[in-house]
Formats: sequence, structure tokens, C-alpha cells
Amino acid sequence: MNATEVTVVRIYLTEGEGQLKNLIKRLHDWEKLRGLTVFRGISGYGDSGAVHGIDMIDLSLNLPLVVEFFDTPEKIEKTIEHLAEHIKPGHMVTWTASVNI
Repeated sequence: MNATEVTVVRIYLTEGEGQLKNLIKRLHDWEKLRGLTVFRGISGYGDSGAVHGIDMIDLSLNLPLVVEFFDTPEKIEKTIEHLAEHIKPGHMVTWTASVNI
């Protein structure tokens, strides 16, 4: 298998913050990344310690969201610089991975 090194980014948001639409637009239109996926969590908590979740009684629209994408290390480095002021500290993680080519 031929592979190349990429950097993977995962950003943690909450639906109620209203950041998702603008983030996707920026990553697609401005950063021109290879692609991204948004995962909707069924439960989670963060800085506040407040648990956000869904059950049969609570049909919350304030669920956790995870935005994940990857690209070349150079492209991701620039993207992270651009996003740094818009994403709360501690809500963006990165790691190195290999992608088949």
C-alpha cells in the first residue's frame, strides 16, 4: 500500500453555539480542504460541566458536535492558524496519520 502523511483535526462544538454552518463554509470555500465529516453526539459535557444529551423526554437541540477533517500537514497548519481565534482553547485536537494513495 502506498501512503502519504496527513494531519487529522477534530473540533468539538455544541449545536447551540451556532458555529457549524460558518465553520463548514470556511473550510470548504476558503481553506479548500479535501473534505470533512460532522458527527452529532448523543451525550457529552465540556468546560461548564453541564451534560448535554438526549433521552426520550428531552429532545435537546444543544447536542455535542464533532467536526473532523484531514489534509497535508502544511495546509492544516495554515487552517489552524486561521481558526485559532474562532475555536475555544482546548476544543481542537490534531494528530498525524497516513492515508492510502
